Amino acid sequence: MSKKRGLSLEEKREKILQIFYESQDFFLLKELEKLGPKKGVITQSVKDVVQSLVDDDLVSKDKIGTSVYFWSLPSCAGNQLRNVQRKLESDLENSKKKFVELVDKCNELKKGREESDERETALAELKAIELKHNELKEEMVQYADNDPAAFEAMKKAIEVAHGAANRWTDNIFTLRQWCSNNFPEAKEQLEHMYKEIGITDDFDYVELSPAAIQICAVGDEEGNP
Repeated sequence: MSKKRGLSLEEKREKILQIFYESQDFFLLKELEKLGPKKGVITQSVKDVVQSLVDDDLVSKDKIGTSVYFWSLPSCAGNQLRNVQRKLESDLENSKKKFVELVDKCNELKKGREESDERETALAELKAIELKHNELKEEMVQYADNDPAAFEAMKKAIEVAHGAANRWTDNIFTLRQWCSNNFPEAKEQLEHMYKEIGITDDFDYVELSPAAIQICAVGDEEGNP
C-alpha cells in the first residue's frame, strides 16, 4: 500500500484559507492550530502557513490587548489578488516597452558596423595597436626601479631611517651616562646588561653606506640643477 502524500505548501495555504472563508470569524493562533488538522494541516505547520499568508496580505492580523487575532474575508482576499494582478500586468507592460526600446537601441548601434573589408582592416589595426600597447606596458615595468618618483621616495626613506637610528643612538648614550652618574656602584652589572642587549664597546652612530650616500647625492643633484 503506497504511503499517502503530504500536502504541499500551497495546498496547506488553501486549507487554512478555507477555515477563514467558511467561518468569516477571528481566530487566535492556538485556535487555528486546533482547526488545522481537521483540514489536513498538521499542528506544527499551522504557524508557518499562517505567517506566509500574512506576508502575502491574504490574512490580516492585529493585536488586541495581549492577544493577536487573525482573519480573512473572501472579498478582501479577492481585492488583494486583483491588486497583485494589476501590478503584475503593469510590470509586464513596462517590461515589453523596455524590450522594444532595447531592440531599437541594438538596431541603432548596428548601423555603421556592418561587415565590410574596411571594418575588418580597422579591427585588425586596432588589435595590433592593443598588442603593442600591452608590450610597452610590460617594458615599462622593467624600468620601474628608475622611476623618478620611486627614486625620490627611496632617498627620503633613507634620510628618515638614518635620522631615526641616530636619534635612538643619542638616547642610548644619554641613558648610559645617566645610569653611570646615578648608579656608580652598579657599573659592572650595567656593563653586563649592555652587552646582553647588544650594546658593546663598538656601539656608535650609524653611517650611511656608499650606495646610500650615492643615492642621496644623485637625488640632491637632480633636485638642484
